[in-house]
Amino acid sequence: MTNEQAADWWGTAVSRIEPNLIELRGIPVQELIGTTGFGAMIWLMVRGDRPTADQARLLEAALVAGVDHGPHAPSIAVARMSATCGVGLNNAMASAVNTLGDSHGGAGQECVQLLEEVRGREAGGSLLEDAVADTIEAWRQRGIRYLPGFGHRFHTHDPRRDPLLALVDDAVRTGVVDGEHARAARAVEAALNEGRRRPIPMNIDGATAVIYAELGFPAPLARGLFVLSRSVGILAHAWEEMGQGRRNKGPIPPAIRPTYLG
Repeated sequence: MTNEQAADWWGTAVSRIEPNLIELRGIPVQELIGTTGFGAMIWLMVRGDRPTADQARLLEAALVAGVDHGPHAPSIAVARMSATCGVGLNNAMASAVNTLGDSHGGAGQECVQLLEEVRGREAGGSLLEDAVADTIEAWRQRGIRYLPGFGHRFHTHDPRRDPLLALVDDAVRTGVVDGEHARAARAVEAALNEGRRRPIPMNIDGATAVIYAELGFPAPLARGLFVLSRSVGILAHAWEEMGQGRRNKGPIPPAIRPTYLG
């Protein structure tokens, strides 16, 4: 293999690293340091262009909203347990991030897919209400009982929902986003609540899915962005646990014995 072939093997448009030179998406790093927020940096690195200030603020709002949900969340519990096992912060964080799968951490991605299906049916000529009904039925036919982005096992009304959607509404009014995904999400929420005494409101996954979709992030990136967001809470909990001196913290207190089923 020639040097040129080896260089092409690792060819990338994300970064250019040479002696005394670091460029990220074509921009010298020294121009980004001190001038670019973390949300805007994520946008730049993932998408290759720079967001407007309003786009960056909306993205950061979604990232801030998802940082933590306490040890109720498996990822946080795993971070704290791992931190007591004699591993470093990187190991505790990696263990926690590796729990973020389809059931825990994947609802944002799935909700973007749901909203895209609604919008696709509407673009095909269906009225919004019909597009929503057909999409819900299609998901039910696939055996999906709980639609991603709606309802919460802990909150009757997720406190993160309203401020996020209010920011989306503001962004629609100022022309930052078009509001079509938000409109679809609210239509799904209305359909799910028809005739119900106990409401099924949109949750954090739904609200952040709206933001990521409105900003043009493909569905798989909604999960990646959630992982970045939740990593902040994972770090905080792992670090706190390391300072508490416990060893080999298990999922239940030592005095409690699991029920034997043999």
